[in-house]
Amino acid sequence: MKKTIIMALLMASSLHTVSAQNIIDVHSHVVSPSYLDALTRHDALLEEGFPLPQWSVESQLKFMDEAGVKTSVLTLAAPQPYFGDIRESRSVVRQLNEEAARIKSEYPDRFLWCATLPLPDVNAAIEEARYALDTLHADGIKLATNVRGQYLGAPELDPLMAFLNERHAVVVLHPHKPEPINEQVMAQTPLAMQEYLSETTRAVANMISRNVPARYSNLKIIVPHCGAYLPIAIPRMKSLTPVMQQAKLVGAIDWEKNLAPFYYDLSGSHSLEAVRLLLTITSPDRLLYGSDFPYVAPHVLTGGLQRMKDYLSSAPDLQPYKEMILWKNAQKLFGKGTPHSK
Repeated sequence: MKKTIIMALLMASSLHTVSAQNIIDVHSHVVSPSYLDALTRHDALLEEGFPLPQWSVESQLKFMDEAGVKTSVLTLAAPQPYFGDIRESRSVVRQLNEEAARIKSEYPDRFLWCATLPLPDVNAAIEEARYALDTLHADGIKLATNVRGQYLGAPELDPLMAFLNERHAVVVLHPHKPEPINEQVMAQTPLAMQEYLSETTRAVANMISRNVPARYSNLKIIVPHCGAYLPIAIPRMKSLTPVMQQAKLVGAIDWEKNLAPFYYDLSGSHSLEAVRLLLTITSPDRLLYGSDFPYVAPHVLTGGLQRMKDYLSSAPDLQPYKEMILWKNAQKLFGKGTPHSK
């Protein structure tokens, strides 16, 4: 009897270890020296209102090993490397994408990456997306909520969306400094504390109001930071749509088709309550683990991941979806690009 109990405990421990080692982090950032150099040349290091964190491959791997993360998806954070010169922008973005591709090639079992595009030049962005996907074998595309005031959902971005739709691309969204913005407001409340959530919600609402996700339904779009304000905003948008349509401010909106392409990462202030709120607008197969490394201290992220494991294990309504949220959904989303699927 005692031997049976010990064996059961060992098996449970082994299963827990395997699950921990399978975790896929869909929200982490590369802050390379070349990126910092480009921002330094243009006095743009503090463009988002706060210093960029220190980052290295080694520090990221150390965090991943300590937290039990098997694979991280690297994307460029903010600010967007555009300084008014499209030629320089294209050059800087190409270097960043090639650096990310090299990191993945050096650590093929640990990293995926999503390419940066030289927006706001749409033609250059399509060219870079083609190169990143076809030559560098990027696992997806990262899009800023806006680049110099060019917001997602804008008509001029339709050719880019059509191209990405043809490729069935994974698109990772990330908030950036809104344009324009009252600098005094940004000084009083740093962007990351509030405006990033508004910015994400604004960009997704723009896309929905123009039926961008519905029209380009092959896209798989990851919304960051627990969906921002979308669990509150979407019911409000739905209720006000008839009024807006009567005033001829919006056209028909296909809500089911517009919401279908969205996934939501749980980076930021995740909690049991936040997960349940997200599930009012989506389903468990659309939730993904995200860390936001290196913008949050590793020990905070490790503690947060353990807290997530705990509430996913203890809440009866979420327990069946624990492994889905921690890695299986991401594995399915990124398909053959994930080490788990080899």
